[in-house]
Amino acid sequence: PLALGVEDGHATVTLDKADNGHFEARILINGNPVRAVVDTGATSTVLTSEDAQAAGFNPAALNYTIPVSTANGMARAAAVKTDQIAIGGITRRDMSVMIAAPGMLSQSLLGMNFIGSLSGFDVRGDRMILRD
Repeated sequence: PLALGVEDGHATVTLDKADNGHFEARILINGNPVRAVVDTGATSTVLTSEDAQAAGFNPAALNYTIPVSTANGMARAAAVKTDQIAIGGITRRDMSVMIAAPGMLSQSLLGMNFIGSLSGFDVRGDRMILRD
């Protein structure tokens, strides 16, 4: 569930907490829809190899040389640059993201490299509000 708005001339996006207890969002990577967990504990936005392929990247051609620490232990990832990441009316261009090696991540993560680019965000009960 997603509500879009404008506050003081800036776009806002309100997310409801999912049944699994996480905030999830449908984001657009290079114009392609990806379902991601909003993860304030993740330094970077990280895509599964499946979501990366749907967003126009070729996971088979990447070098997974960057070690990353996850909740499930250590994994390897590759860095790429997106043309665009968008959630509702909030858009960022030329943002670096990581692509997890195939089979290393079960769901894509919208991390702090995106969240930190916002003017703010807050959680009120079962709602998260992102402010451009």
